[in-house]
Amino acid sequence: MKRKLRTLSRIFHNGAVNFLRNISLAIAAIAVMVVTLTIVLFSLITNATFTNTIAQITDKIDVSVFLKDSVNSSQTGQLLNQLKALPDVKSIQYLSKTQVLQQYEAQNAGNQQLATAIGETANPLPATILIKPVNLNQIQSIKNFLVEPNIAAMQSAPPSYSGKQETAINRITHATDVLRSVGVVAIIVFVVICALIIFNTIQMAIFNRRDEIQIMRLLGASTRYIRGPFIVESSIYGVLAAILSVIIINVAFVTTSSTLQASALGLLNISYANNYFDNNFWQLLATQLIIGIVLGAVSAQIATHRYLKFKTK
Repeated sequence: MKRKLRTLSRIFHNGAVNFLRNISLAIAAIAVMVVTLTIVLFSLITNATFTNTIAQITDKIDVSVFLKDSVNSSQTGQLLNQLKALPDVKSIQYLSKTQVLQQYEAQNAGNQQLATAIGETANPLPATILIKPVNLNQIQSIKNFLVEPNIAAMQSAPPSYSGKQETAINRITHATDVLRSVGVVAIIVFVVICALIIFNTIQMAIFNRRDEIQIMRLLGASTRYIRGPFIVESSIYGVLAAILSVIIINVAFVTTSSTLQASALGLLNISYANNYFDNNFWQLLATQLIIGIVLGAVSAQIATHRYLKFKTK
């Protein structure tokens, strides 16, 4: 046990020494890793912010179903039960003709002429069912249900998601999907570039130490003992890059908060993003460290396996 600990200690020591010895080569690898991890961190925060924004928009949007006056209570109850059973329906609210009229009068309380006109006629407003979707991306399934012939026959007018509201919903969901896709593509591209940079950095380190490595192999050094310092070295790249990426994002939020007066920029709610970063700082830092270490270690593992031609043990 003591021997294993001593060997492990030497591996970490040699890895740290190699890092300092190859600092000029390491700078390029760390710089690319910083860019990669910054994009990853920004994507995580942006995705959480978009999710919150979409949730807020979803809560404010409902699909209104207008019922004919001829629809009786039994038919209404059956329709409500069918809507509740739909997996994409979050909640429903039924408003009778009287409740709809009261709501309409409250919304137009300042319009005396309208109030007078309503008072002189029978209630023209239909009973309404308000449907809140679980996800705006899945609103089409609700639409498909509402246009079924037996359901459409109970409606006095098309549901309220039609026209401009439907267009707005489609634009919001399309924009968020595109932004998330762009983020995923950017992460993949930079991860590949980062892995190649680390790969080449380790390759150059191996070339610089080829004589030393050859002597170690002739003396019977194990595969792990020779490979270990390179993995430790590249893991240090990941740790430093993770810390720097978190610092960059933190500085960006501080700068943004002090320069932008608005709390939101399109779908990106800067205030929420800043609060999310503060509230989840340690989890995000841990995530960055894990990604950085894994990315560096895996790249070094591949490089050493490819160029040192170790035998699998």
